[in-house]
Amino acid sequence: MTQNSARGAEAPPRARRGGGPAAAGPAYDTDSGPREEGTRTQSGGHRRRGGGRTSGSEPGPRRPKRRILRWSAMTLTLVILGTAGAGYLYYEHLNSNIKKDKLNLGDDAVPRATANAAGQTPLNILMIGSDSRNTAEDLKLGGSRSDVGRPPLADVQMLVHVSADRSNMSVVSLPRDTMIPIPKCTDPHTGKVYGALSLSMANESLGRGGPGCTVATWEKLTHIHIDHFMVVDFSGVVSMADAIGGVPVCVRQNVYSHTSDGHGSGLKLKAGTTPVKGQQALQWLRTRYGFEDGTDTGRTHAQHMYMNSMVRQLRENATLGNPDEMRRLAETATKALTVDEDLGTVKKLYDLSEEFKKVPTKGITMTTLPTVQWPQDRNRLIPMAEDADQLISMVRDDTPLDGHGAKKKTERPSDDPAAPDGQIAVLVRNGTGVNGGAPTPQRAGAVVGALQGKGFARAAVDSTLTPQAKTTVLYPSADLEGDAQATAKALGVPLGSVRRSTDVSGITLIVGADWRTGDAYPASRKPTKAPESSAALNGDKKDACMEVQKGFTWG
Repeated sequence: MTQNSARGAEAPPRARRGGGPAAAGPAYDTDSGPREEGTRTQSGGHRRRGGGRTSGSEPGPRRPKRRILRWSAMTLTLVILGTAGAGYLYYEHLNSNIKKDKLNLGDDAVPRATANAAGQTPLNILMIGSDSRNTAEDLKLGGSRSDVGRPPLADVQMLVHVSADRSNMSVVSLPRDTMIPIPKCTDPHTGKVYGALSLSMANESLGRGGPGCTVATWEKLTHIHIDHFMVVDFSGVVSMADAIGGVPVCVRQNVYSHTSDGHGSGLKLKAGTTPVKGQQALQWLRTRYGFEDGTDTGRTHAQHMYMNSMVRQLRENATLGNPDEMRRLAETATKALTVDEDLGTVKKLYDLSEEFKKVPTKGITMTTLPTVQWPQDRNRLIPMAEDADQLISMVRDDTPLDGHGAKKKTERPSDDPAAPDGQIAVLVRNGTGVNGGAPTPQRAGAVVGALQGKGFARAAVDSTLTPQAKTTVLYPSADLEGDAQATAKALGVPLGSVRRSTDVSGITLIVGADWRTGDAYPASRKPTKAPESSAALNGDKKDACMEVQKGFTWG
């Protein structure tokens, strides 16, 4: 179906109680001037009170904030519907503002999560901040004309996971300087094929065919199905901050992000809380030098603070009850976005915002994927094996990151019947050498012996070293799923660690750092809280304040 026919078949959203403004897209960082570290790999309304007056002349009681939000949501819907018969045309106008692209450009999409006992499924949305300088608006915010036309970089990437029961939301940021594998991607517009990269900066994925390649990269990294993506560029984030009247942020000391050799975002703030908008909002989001230890990880923490504050503004700011403000916000949001084809109408964005709004702010947890310095380049990062895997596994298993309400997940056996144990060919790899450490000697051979002792006569050692924190069993096609699960059961490996992958040609057991000794996989207690290294920030924390890096204060 073409985009025009899809829009034509869809009615505008109906006003309904409890709605919210369309999803605003991600807060993100970019470099509006020279790249901070100079590196790139080659590859005003008033708060409304109760509804009118009572039977007397005195004003009624103050309306709760959630009623303001509901009124604002209905106002947005009415704005979209319009007046004097022009509503549908305006709805179509907003639809035409939204840019669309293909969801996944890779060859190995991860299956959707299975529903829980209540028939509910989680939602996973990838928020992407682009550093594109291909418009006049973007160039006004920094960069040179020589940047026009170059492939954009995904300088901000946040996976937003909304739990199946909508009780909580987990956000995982990936620092842009993280070195990760990028899969083969095919540009849906030109047909150009970009070969797989064994290790590259995470932000390069966007320039390899579009946001669908960034989706494919995240699915390869996390083995989590991505339902939708949303991309915002330079001018988009500035416009969003302006539309809601600014976003309050906080620093513990006066800060000036500027170095003697010209690096830094140029952000200059006094200690305490300041509402930022316009170019100052962009400076906050891209500041590296001046926050915490001056690394890209500190930048993601500042982005989380901004995003939490922006969510609170959207939910609490009474100026959004003004129809003109709502119209401006709708116009700004739709112009700022590029989304996947299944999310490309105002109604679908509205429905998605409804799902977001079901999660209370106290149920939102912002995190950063734990990383360590890459031994080959101190300006680059690599995922911290154990902690990164723990964080991703919790999101994949739909476990809240705040330590509340962890749910036991029922393992689903395969519908594919397993062959007799003696006929199942299994290759075993030693993956115990994580974070640059030495692998446990002869570990693959020991596990092969254990398998053969259980009747898996065709088990053999694969000398490929594949360092990883957790033991996994991989299989290349659906007809081998039952055999892979039988292999896992024989050794006590959880079925949740069995997954399909085109990186292998047959059943492959990778013995991870969590199983260095013994013939049976050690029983382990599933984590119930995000690791400390992920710097978790709760959405209800209003007093969060960024630490200022030594040497970047003033006054």
